[in-house]
Amino acid sequence: MRFPKNMAAARVISLILLTLTFTVPHAASAQNHPNVADADSAAIKQVFADFSQSFTRHDAHAVAMTFAEDGDFTNMRGDFRHGRPDIETRFASLFRDNLRDAIRTDTVRSIRFFSPELAAADADTVITGTKAADGSVIPVRKGLMVALMIKRNGRWSIGTFHESEYPTSPGPAGDSTK
Repeated sequence: MRFPKNMAAARVISLILLTLTFTVPHAASAQNHPNVADADSAAIKQVFADFSQSFTRHDAHAVAMTFAEDGDFTNMRGDFRHGRPDIETRFASLFRDNLRDAIRTDTVRSIRFFSPELAAADADTVITGTKAADGSVIPVRKGLMVALMIKRNGRWSIGTFHESEYPTSPGPAGDSTK
């Protein structure tokens, strides 16, 4: 490569070469990223749909399969389970008891990617048909599901699952005991 005699011109050419060296690959990567992010977002939303559908079918094994092998589950009451076998056992028990007629819907509201294999996802949750200890139906439960999603071997699954229940609306005249 032959450099111009004028140092100012040499600096400009060097700056242009450096700029092209560092921006062209990043621009190409940025152009491809939305397609990957769209596909990954769709795959994560499908995991949420699979979880909700399996829950509504009362299929404890299928619910557990939406989790990573070493996944963690914490429910609205603070009950913690680790690993698919423990998660499956817990859901099997719930589906025989107070969730035997429950129907669940989870609607993903946001997904944030921290890396190509790690994302956080929030979903609005609605559960109907939960039974009280006396067999009566509990009013509709609404809450937030927060999941740390991990991608292993090209497959997204729930790594960590936490959910919280929104407070129920106050009764007449601000009575918050209901």
